[in-house]
Amino acid sequence: MLQRFRTLFNLPSAIRGNIRKGEYDLAVREYQKAKSIVLPSHVGILKRVLEEVEKVMQEFRGMLYKSMEDPHLDLAEIENIVRLLLELEPETDPVWHYLNIQNSRIHGLFEKCTQDHDSRMEVLQNKIREKVLSDSKWRQLQQDSNKSLEVDSTIGDSPRVDQLSTNFMAEEADSLRATYIRRLTSVLIQHVPAFWRLALSVFSGKFAKAASGNVVSDFDVNAKPTANKNDEKGGEVKYTNHTLDEVGSMVQATISAFDTKVQSTFRDFEECNILCPYMSDTIKEIAKACQTLEGKDSSPTAVKMLRTLHFEMTKLYILRLCSWMRATTKEISKDETWVTLSTLERNKSQYAISCLPLEFRDITVSAMDRIDTMILNLMSETAKSYDISQPLQEINESVRLAFLNSFLDFAGYLERFGGELTENRPNKENNYVSNGYINGTRETFVNTDGDLHKKLLVVLSNIGYCKAELSEELYSKYRHIWSPVRNNEERSSDMRDLRTSFSALEEKVLDQYTFAKSNLIRSAAQSYLLDSGIYWGAAPMVKGIRDATLDLLHILVAVHAEVYSGARPLLEKTMKILVEGLVDIFLSVFHENKTKDIRLLDANGFCQLMLELEYFETVLHTYFSPEAQQAMKSLQENLLEKACESVAEAMENPGHQRRPTRGSEDTASDDRQPSVSPDDLLVLAQQCSSDLLQGELERTRLNIACFMESTLQPTAAPAGPKPAAHSSYQAQHAPVQTSSPSFRRQQTGTSSPVVSRRRR
Repeated sequence: MLQRFRTLFNLPSAIRGNIRKGEYDLAVREYQKAKSIVLPSHVGILKRVLEEVEKVMQEFRGMLYKSMEDPHLDLAEIENIVRLLLELEPETDPVWHYLNIQNSRIHGLFEKCTQDHDSRMEVLQNKIREKVLSDSKWRQLQQDSNKSLEVDSTIGDSPRVDQLSTNFMAEEADSLRATYIRRLTSVLIQHVPAFWRLALSVFSGKFAKAASGNVVSDFDVNAKPTANKNDEKGGEVKYTNHTLDEVGSMVQATISAFDTKVQSTFRDFEECNILCPYMSDTIKEIAKACQTLEGKDSSPTAVKMLRTLHFEMTKLYILRLCSWMRATTKEISKDETWVTLSTLERNKSQYAISCLPLEFRDITVSAMDRIDTMILNLMSETAKSYDISQPLQEINESVRLAFLNSFLDFAGYLERFGGELTENRPNKENNYVSNGYINGTRETFVNTDGDLHKKLLVVLSNIGYCKAELSEELYSKYRHIWSPVRNNEERSSDMRDLRTSFSALEEKVLDQYTFAKSNLIRSAAQSYLLDSGIYWGAAPMVKGIRDATLDLLHILVAVHAEVYSGARPLLEKTMKILVEGLVDIFLSVFHENKTKDIRLLDANGFCQLMLELEYFETVLHTYFSPEAQQAMKSLQENLLEKACESVAEAMENPGHQRRPTRGSEDTASDDRQPSVSPDDLLVLAQQCSSDLLQGELERTRLNIACFMESTLQPTAAPAGPKPAAHSSYQAQHAPVQTSSPSFRRQQTGTSSPVVSRRRR
């Protein structure tokens, strides 16, 4: 009995010794042996000894629980600690305690990453504030120095420097954000799968087996728990009273905390750095986490949450790319250099564009290439496990609309350039006629107008390039992004809408361009008809086309060269508009001056004008539209009518002598002026044309080469047939009967200057 008590008295020190030596099993056995002793109630000292033993074991239990927090414990040590705790306190749940410790540890690592990130961001913010203060002081110092030296303080590129500095700081901040998300993801990948494997080993009854080998095989760890597992193993220990679903809830809470931190940080990325790899690399990190946790390394619900996070981040990135594409297009469209690119720079395009459309193309390609990659990754990674067809369709539709709207936005900016040029054009006091041709002063501002016309042509070229080449190229390149959800008709309607928009804009700017050119044409047309030194009521003999004719034609030659080099596909359309406008201007000037400068038109004047009009018609016939031909016929009819009126007036006033003009060879002194019928006038005009037109075409072949080389042979002007316009006069106008019976006899006996020249 004494020996027994002696052993009991030594028990606290013995247990301490065993614990100190690491002989935990022996300490537990000694403790259990002490608890089995039934003490007499009157022996108080023994109770104090047992209380001391309890105190020692309580410290031992605390040490075991504390050791569970060691992150470097292997499974064998964990299993041994759990077994010891269960032997000491069978009613407790040390496994669940350990699982909670591990879960809290993961959350703690998340918080550690957050604290480190906040500290780094605070350091960066302080750095930014110091730099802003330093830059402000430096600028103030420069301004003070400039004032003392009387130098303009606005000289310099401070705004640009400030922008570069801001972008650099934003890039540093985004780099820190990317590092933060990468660290969070690393914690998730490193600890959550191990935590889930441990839980599976516990609830599948493989915990002890894992401990014995110190390694957990994939098959054993991932084995599904069953209700009869303990019954099948008979002697296996049930380590916890909790369920695997509760562990799944822990993992979901962990993923939720991760989701909150990542999404909050991801939304803080600066849009100015959207083309930098920070956002895309972050999405790749989340995709890697999804792959790591997929399968049996985490609960299906947790994996689904992570996949949802990956999808939402990808969607946000795509939408921000769409937003950036439109915002950057607006930014680059604020200014235009008006410098056209070389043929090689524009890839041999027939449109002499500026750099603006290519900048727009680069922006669109940069955004759309990244969007394409993101969508392909999303489909290949997420679609394996989940059906994302519906949300993906929404993304595709958003991308399609952003792509099309980006083109429409750019078209609007080009329209704005054209409008600003038109609003700022000189000579605003002019009056205008209905077809868009200027009807007013003859004053021209050659240099300013020339610059305006070239700028309008640049705008027109940019529009034509986008309509004919760029929109088709980029739509064909990226249509596969949204084509799975759209049929062929809908896809065709997209391009049709784009072409319609650009065509309408092209028409508008082309009107502005031809409207601007018409000022020069009208001025030259007025000089041609009114200021060439000819009095049309007493015109000299026809010797050929006048210099004023070539001066007028040279304007069209210049336009031809300008449009040919700048917007070749629009050449024919532009020239047809201007040629029709030229004839309309002839009609307009004639009607304005038929009671003034062109009040009289004799046979020579009529033949001169008819020759030159036929010259215009022959040279420009490629660009004569049906409307222009009809207007030309109307002009010729008006000239014929005016010539007939002049003849009749001369007959009614035989005493009025024709006013002599320089170069006139008419020496007739007869008081009565000879008169001719419309048929005779037409015959005279045709004879004049037959004699002179071919020679004039040959003489001026260098002047008109741009019009003739592609449409006519060197001997293009036929000498024989009567022009269609002349035939129309004979068909539409019966010979005019005059009151003088000697009219035809006089015409036969007295040759006109044209006829007399021809007969010599």
